Amino acid sequence: MSLLNDALRAAEQRQNWPAAPGAYVGEQQSPRNGTPLLLISVVVLALLIAVMGGYWMFARSSSPEPMVVEREPSPDQRVQRMPAVIVDQKPENEPVEAVTPGPQPEVAQPELEPEPQPELQQPQAPTPEPAVTEPEEAQPEEVSTAGVKHVPETPDAKDRSTARQLERLVAQGNITDAERGLAALTQTQTAPRSRYVVARALLVDGKPDQALGWVPKGVTAEHPRLRLLRARALHANNNLATAVDTLRSSVPPVEGHAEYWVTLATLLQQQGENTEAARHWAELIVWDNSQAPWWVGLAISLEAQGEQAGAAQAYRQAAELPGLPRSLADYVRRRLQALRAG
Repeated sequence: MSLLNDALRAAEQRQNWPAAPGAYVGEQQSPRNGTPLLLISVVVLALLIAVMGGYWMFARSSSPEPMVVEREPSPDQRVQRMPAVIVDQKPENEPVEAVTPGPQPEVAQPELEPEPQPELQQPQAPTPEPAVTEPEEAQPEEVSTAGVKHVPETPDAKDRSTARQLERLVAQGNITDAERGLAALTQTQTAPRSRYVVARALLVDGKPDQALGWVPKGVTAEHPRLRLLRARALHANNNLATAVDTLRSSVPPVEGHAEYWVTLATLLQQQGENTEAARHWAELIVWDNSQAPWWVGLAISLEAQGEQAGAAQAYRQAAELPGLPRSLADYVRRRLQALRAG
């Protein structure tokens, strides 16, 4: 048997056939099924142990301990969560009570309640504003117009407005309509401005009697302008003395009433009261010495009193000033020549 085995080994070596030693004829092969079964059982046991260990680790990782990790959110996290709550909820309902039963922990609910309220109210606030502002803008206009309608016009304001209307009528030549409007106004008040407009127009139009009807003595006592118109109307009716007395009854200050003083000084000269006239001319010149006609009036009054030197000086002063009318300038030259010759 050994020789056969040797021959077989030699043939096997020549053919390069690797064969297990147990394949040789005559050699008893030992059984190999016990070892793999043992290894398989060991591997299965190890897998079971690994699976049990993994399950135990998994169960431990999913234990209630992560509740500590789900701690109270920080203020920044709460603010970041708020837009999601606002989008999910309807603006008509309370957002906090409807959202809190979600995945949020019960401990965080009371802290989230006060914060969403102001943010939910802010987007709702602009919506009702247009409806409120529209009636508010319309109301002040009605109140303002009503206020203007109920404000009564003072007598002075009414007199000014009527005087402007009367001036337009006079400029158009409608003096009759102007008198009719003045008559309606004077039933309730004195109306000095309106009276002045109509009386002056009538006096210029050569109707002194009608002018006197609008400037009676009782009305002119308190108004220098109306008193001046009355004196001119009286003078136009050849009532020189009455005109002078009217002006003398109450002489206003020179400032603001220069025309009143000029008329009074002129009428005093015509009445022969040259001393009083010279005094009035002097008052006017003291107030304003640039008016050439006033110097002429003073010169005439002084010459009438026999004061030749003073009269000549006043004439020269008038000739040197501008604004002297041609007729009056010729009169001044003649009087200066006469005074030099005398």
